[in-house]
Amino acid sequence: MEDTPVYKVLVVDDEPDIVELLQYNLEKAGYEVKTANNGKEAIKVAKTFLPQLILMDIMMPKMDGVEAGRQLREMTEIADTYIIYLTARVEEYSELAAFDVGADDYITKPIRPRALLSRIAALFRREQKKHQKNEKKDKIQVGNLTIDRESYIVYNDKTPITLPKKEFEMLFFLAQNPNKVFSRDELLQNIWGTDVYVLARTVDVHIRKVREKIGGGYIKTVKGVGYKLVTD
Repeated sequence: MEDTPVYKVLVVDDEPDIVELLQYNLEKAGYEVKTANNGKEAIKVAKTFLPQLILMDIMMPKMDGVEAGRQLREMTEIADTYIIYLTARVEEYSELAAFDVGADDYITKPIRPRALLSRIAALFRREQKKHQKNEKKDKIQVGNLTIDRESYIVYNDKTPITLPKKEFEMLFFLAQNPNKVFSRDELLQNIWGTDVYVLARTVDVHIRKVREKIGGGYIKTVKGVGYKLVTD
């Protein structure tokens, strides 16, 4: 991975064989890796390691992955960290619960290391492109809101509002394209990318949460079409 940033990855799973498999393949690909075997330990490690990516199981002792994800998303120091769930749970409600707490991807086991590494690389490539595209537009003002992409914080007047990564990215994207209507599929493609399968209802969940936090009627629903951010 010459001339490529060394990204830090936290692997969280209670199955030692899976942890060993993931750590070996990630380190071989050039990532810096730390591990944890439950949600509580993951939170402790994340505070000091500050990973750019967390790969996490859902069914774990002491604290499951969904609750761990919820608490991790409340940590401002890793607000822009990606969370990918690797799980044997295939039920729709588990997937919705994962995205509800701010997951960036949801991959069912068994794990295929080469495919997983490809998805991770695509995730970081998109991140680099977003920063290059938006390097001159790190702050957007909409009404009383200041949307600061550098700190991943939204200010309502001077009051800071911390949003999970995907909620922030959705708000920032809509603010970049004011008064333009986007369908759920368009939002999914622009926020999650084409290589991640996400339920369309996930968009509705994120929109609802953003509305609850920023208030003011900034995001409007266009019935039968999608959503837009209004500036007047």
